Amino acid sequence: MQIAFLVAPKGVEQIELTESWQAVIDSGETPHLISTRSGRIQAFDHLEKAETFPVDRTVDAAKVSDYAGLVLPGGLANPDALRMDKTAVKFVRDFFDAGKPVAAICHAPWTLIEADVVRGRTLTSFPSLQTDIRNAGGTWVDEQVKVCTAGPSTLITSRRPGDLEAFCSTFLSEFSQAVQRA
Repeated sequence: MQIAFLVAPKGVEQIELTESWQAVIDSGETPHLISTRSGRIQAFDHLEKAETFPVDRTVDAAKVSDYAGLVLPGGLANPDALRMDKTAVKFVRDFFDAGKPVAAICHAPWTLIEADVVRGRTLTSFPSLQTDIRNAGGTWVDEQVKVCTAGPSTLITSRRPGDLEAFCSTFLSEFSQAVQRA
């Protein structure tokens, strides 16, 4: 099972990328780093530069059909940049249209809002996004991890890095179940 991680060239919260990535590897599956540009992406530890990571594929060359699910790590700048890129937004929307599961943590629901896939769904996020989610037609809850099965695809969301253990185990379980149903 291959799992796509969509990140902008700068601004992904490193721990949300690396812990989710390692959880995928530890489960015996294959993660792929997708970005809007080739080369390397710059991760951050909050507002400080952290490590860089190689991009496996650009979003314009990636195919939803190649992946069992999509992970959207957060950080402040990462989802803000992704929601301004039409190809990235379409890639996210295409996962929903294909009925494939999507997992988003922290500020990543900003990208979901731009993709217009929040309406009628219940999700969690970093608390500062709750008004944005409500304005986009979603229901915001303050939970460690929330699984929403409304609509054609499952949406797994989580609030912050402190929720990563629950987030990772939940999205891996949901992705595996989706593959078994397909």
